[in-house]
Amino acid sequence: MSRRRLVQFAAIPTAFALSVAATLAWAYTGGVDQIGLPLGDPTVVEPVLVPPAGPQAARPGLAPPAHRPSAAASPATAWAAATTASGAAASVLAPAPAPRIANLAAPAAAAAAQPEPQQQRRGGRCYTGHNLVPTCGVLWGVAPGAHTESRGRSALARFERKTGRHQAIYHAYHGGIRQLFPTEQEIAIAHEPGRKRILFLNWKPESASWAQIAKGDRKTDAFLDRLAVHLKKNFPEQFFFAVHHEGENDVREKAGSGYTARDYAAMYRHVIKRLRAKGAANVVSVLVHMAYVPHAQQSWFNHMYPGDDVVDWIGFDTYAYSDPGYGHGDFAEILNRRLEGKRSWPGFYSWAVARHPNKPLMLAEWGVWSSKRNTRYKADFYRRMGDDIREFPRIKAMVQFETPSNQKGQDSSVDSTPAALNAYRKLGRLPIFQVAVTPRR
Repeated sequence: MSRRRLVQFAAIPTAFALSVAATLAWAYTGGVDQIGLPLGDPTVVEPVLVPPAGPQAARPGLAPPAHRPSAAASPATAWAAATTASGAAASVLAPAPAPRIANLAAPAAAAAAQPEPQQQRRGGRCYTGHNLVPTCGVLWGVAPGAHTESRGRSALARFERKTGRHQAIYHAYHGGIRQLFPTEQEIAIAHEPGRKRILFLNWKPESASWAQIAKGDRKTDAFLDRLAVHLKKNFPEQFFFAVHHEGENDVREKAGSGYTARDYAAMYRHVIKRLRAKGAANVVSVLVHMAYVPHAQQSWFNHMYPGDDVVDWIGFDTYAYSDPGYGHGDFAEILNRRLEGKRSWPGFYSWAVARHPNKPLMLAEWGVWSSKRNTRYKADFYRRMGDDIREFPRIKAMVQFETPSNQKGQDSSVDSTPAALNAYRKLGRLPIFQVAVTPRR
């Protein structure tokens, strides 16, 4: 590579590092301690950040993006050139030979420039179609009361009152093989007269290792069979279903551990195929990644994918931080964060667009962590997000993770300040987030 080319690379700022979504894992089931892993963030060392620079630093209340997308370049296209048909580790580690790093840090400009694939309206409204993909717009939802004793229907009602709108998606967490779901309360939430909602049920199997479940663990299979009967009898509508979300945080890439990336893929595949074989055809599966760049850089990352036939949506969890530094930035940055010097990773959104071009994308958990030192940031983030979301047309659903205090004491509540609540209320009223819930049986 020429000296001039090296200088060009060195001069291009990279995007902010990924926020640690694991801090809010398993709001209902106790978290990673269920399988003997330590509680709290998986992050040992915070990634090196590049300070904001350039004219966009003038945007009030928000750190500017390290680089905004060029209309002439597509990081998704460049990334696709680097991926292999087999999905081998090289597709994570080797970038395309020619792309400009500045473009890799930005959202997929070519994808954003393309017209929305489905623009069907019924009675002038967007609505949910095949596999709950909205015909236009973005589904709007919440996991209310996380990390609190007040969850479920009462927490949802309070959230809807304070935000002034109906939530299209209700996100809840389950674990183990004792409780069938959806519960009576969750069914009532989905069927509330005049306020239909899509259930998003997140299940963490805890009765056996991934490898054992994939091979047909007797207890787990018995539970899946009971679950399929329960669904057919009590809840035939389509619903979102995630199996062990943020699984990469629990990968133990050692032969025989039972928790390798390939074990995860096999476990996920077994669960979905068994449910469907037993008649639970209403399961709309979501593969939820923890959008944590160091995990995505691992050689095993792509080995986690269970297969197109058992994955309907790709989801990921990402958050913004109010204080400058780690995780601070605008909406584009939380979707496409990268690490300094890690040129092989284009950002999660760009990776998903290139590697899974036919899958709708979901922010399965998102939020803005509050700060007493930078109270304006959250409101400014919400105000700008209505415009920013249009740069990412593959995002079809967004689910707020609402907690006053996670395992690190961080607050993602949308009403942390009156200005934040006002901005969030206005954001939720935008036309792009108005989608009628019409789940199929």
